[in-house]
Amino acid sequence: MPTVTVYNLQGDAVGEAELSDKVFGVPANLALLHQAVVVHQANQRSGRAETKTRSRVRGGGRKPWRQKGTGRARAGSTRAPHWRHGGVVFGPHPRDYSMRFPRKMRRAAIRQALSAKLREQELTVVDSLNLAEVKTRFMADVMDRLNLGRNVLFVTAHPEDTLKLSVRNFKDVHATTTDSLDAYSLLKYHRLVMDREAVQAVEGVFSV
Repeated sequence: MPTVTVYNLQGDAVGEAELSDKVFGVPANLALLHQAVVVHQANQRSGRAETKTRSRVRGGGRKPWRQKGTGRARAGSTRAPHWRHGGVVFGPHPRDYSMRFPRKMRRAAIRQALSAKLREQELTVVDSLNLAEVKTRFMADVMDRLNLGRNVLFVTAHPEDTLKLSVRNFKDVHATTTDSLDAYSLLKYHRLVMDREAVQAVEGVFSV
């Protein structure tokens, strides 16, 4: 079992924690991780882009000029696609971009992403992420003391409103719970910070 150092929010080492090989020691399957990212991004698309065909553009009911004798090309409507203000031929229409990702594959992708974070030394475990008050300056100091940078994902076992509010002013810092964990977020953020309870919760769910 891999062992990691546990820190407090002051940046001091306070102990060690053993991590499960079933969750944090899984070899990477790049094809599966790629599919997890593609599915996540596809499910974020609204699919509301829409254009009007010539039959839906307002106007154009009257024939612009007679069929023959004017010397101009024949025309039946001013809303034909090649006319200004005309309809669009192959434009987008509302559609569903969502893709299905089976639970076993989703969990396997999360295990592989967690294992990758550990291998790349981008995982930091802290004893607790419970904050007494909402304070952005305090979280900035925490990230500096732990040498995390400014691209961080904080993961807790239970919703922590004080933590979410304390990091919301940072552009590339996010706080979530183990229930909302996904492979895309784990790969998106450079550093992953989990408290002890989050590690136990993740191992309890994904080691099965």
